[in-house]
Amino acid sequence: MTTTLNAKLLKGAMLTGVINAFINGGIQYFFLKAYSSIAISVDSITNNEDTVLGTSVTLSITLAMILTMVAYFGIKEKKVAFFPTAFWLTIKHGFFTFGVLTSLAVLWQKYAGTVEVSLISALIIIGVIAGIVSGMVNYLTLRECTLSERHKLYAA
Repeated sequence: MTTTLNAKLLKGAMLTGVINAFINGGIQYFFLKAYSSIAISVDSITNNEDTVLGTSVTLSITLAMILTMVAYFGIKEKKVAFFPTAFWLTIKHGFFTFGVLTSLAVLWQKYAGTVEVSLISALIIIGVIAGIVSGMVNYLTLRECTLSERHKLYAA
C-alpha cells in the first residue's frame, strides 16, 4: 500500500471516528438520561445496572460489525469478494472488540474499583470509545478489502 493511500485511509478513518463519537455519545444520552451518575463498572458479572463500560462493550461490538459491512459496501474501487474476506473480517472485528473492551473493563474494575461519574462524563467516555472503535474498524476494513498492488501480487 502506498504511503499516500495509507495517509488518505487514516485521515478518513479519523474523520469517521470523530463523527461516530459525537453521534453515539448523543444517542446514548437518550438511553441514560434518567441517571445523574453512572458507575464505570461494577464488581459483578451479572448485574442489572447500566454501566459505562457495559454500555460501551455492547455498543462497540454492534458498531464494529455494522461499520465493517458499511465500509466494505462503500468501497468504490476494486475490492475483494465479500465472502470469505469481508465476512470473516466482520466476525473478527466483533470478537476483537469484545475481547479488548471486556479485558479493559475487568482491569479497570480490578485496579480502580467501582467509580461513579456524571452523566456527561459517562457520555464522553462512551463517545470516545465508540469513536476509537469506529476509526479503527474503518481503517482496517478499507486497508484489508481494497485491492491494492499488494493484493494483486498475491492473487497472481
